[in-house]
Amino acid sequence: MLHHRQRAAILELSAKGLSARQIAKVLKISRPSVKKVVESGKETVPRALRPSRLEGRQEEIEELTRRCKGNLVRVHEELTEQGTAVSYPALTAFVRSQAPPPRQPAGQYEFAPAYEMQHDTSPHDIEINGRTWRMQTASAVLCYSHRLFFQHYYRFTRFEAKVFLTEAFRYFEGAPERTMVDNTSVIRLCGTGKDMVPAPEMAAFAERFSCVFVAHEKGDANRSGRVERPFDYIDNNFLAGRTFTDVRDLNRQARQWCQKVNAKPKREVGVPDELYAAERGKLRPLPVFIPEPERVQIRIVDVEGFVSVDRNRYSVPPAWLHRQVQVRVTAARVEIDEGDQTVVHERVLLPLDQRVQLPAHRPPRGEKVRLVRELDEERALSAILPDIAPFVAALKKHGRKAPAFLLRRLLKMARDYPQDALRAALGEALRYGLYDLDRIERMVLERTAHHYFRLRDPDER
Repeated sequence: MLHHRQRAAILELSAKGLSARQIAKVLKISRPSVKKVVESGKETVPRALRPSRLEGRQEEIEELTRRCKGNLVRVHEELTEQGTAVSYPALTAFVRSQAPPPRQPAGQYEFAPAYEMQHDTSPHDIEINGRTWRMQTASAVLCYSHRLFFQHYYRFTRFEAKVFLTEAFRYFEGAPERTMVDNTSVIRLCGTGKDMVPAPEMAAFAERFSCVFVAHEKGDANRSGRVERPFDYIDNNFLAGRTFTDVRDLNRQARQWCQKVNAKPKREVGVPDELYAAERGKLRPLPVFIPEPERVQIRIVDVEGFVSVDRNRYSVPPAWLHRQVQVRVTAARVEIDEGDQTVVHERVLLPLDQRVQLPAHRPPRGEKVRLVRELDEERALSAILPDIAPFVAALKKHGRKAPAFLLRRLLKMARDYPQDALRAALGEALRYGLYDLDRIERMVLERTAHHYFRLRDPDER
């Protein structure tokens, strides 16, 4: 088909009196084509209008589209079953011609070096050690250099957000002026878009790195296109065909892949690492000391000597049985504190219902283990009534409840009731093998009433 310049040249030569043969020879085109252009007298290229086989069936196509929920593949299958011989491209062209979608020209965002970093998360199904897990891919991209960093987490709360962003700032060797996020509740306290107010702990975290969190307007996903675009690349390139033994191996390979990708040229901007060399000097310097993000929890040591954290159990010394402990969870460790003592475990990053036990906490093999511990209550009882040690030992052995509970109850009785009455009741209980503290308390009250109070005679008036 002749373009508009050729048509303009044909009309110009025809106006000068040249014949069709002469024009065709000069422009090296066929004479029929020259004659058609001269007859039309127009420079514009005419559109080829071909009648569609679906003309007059617009209502039927609209009904099928509605029934098939907008899936034109299903509409084409239904038309084929009805005997309408039409190709799928012809169907889509007919639908577009009937209701052309409104289109807006694509815009472009320009960012100065070190001005903005975009952060977002996306779920991916990843096979780890032969089992598929739904993992959250957290990604961060420097908007000027397009330098990418991402990691994977089983869940993504504010704790994981602080862990990831700390690693991202360390990877970029600095922090940008602002970090663009979506309107997720992980960062947001209230409001959306420009009215978004970050949660106090996240605002304090950003202040530590001299940056601020901002959110794009609701529904304006294009505003965070720098970080949205790589998710498909991660899914179809990094995760395709790779195997992982655990989450640490997954994140280690992700970091190596980022190094490789950031050194490759991109069609739009060039090589990210080369642009990063110019951006690096303008990033906010990292603090001299960066505290490790942690999550603090209070737990009670169970009867087996373990503490439960994220559906995994971590061992503690047998002496801590039934005690309240403080658990500090970091990105790589689980630290359990009891007073001035601390037990450190390597953290299991997936909820595997796994028992993690240190060799020092493992009972001797082949021996029947009894967890004997010096409880605070037992020491207090020894100070108040040193001669009831035989009953205390028997109570710990034969009592039907946890020793800590029984000793706490007995200590309360020792502090509330006269010692002589309690000592006599415990001696009698030990002689008869009685370890029910409710009955023992009634025995103490009977002795206390007879010796310390004058009871009125029922016949006395």
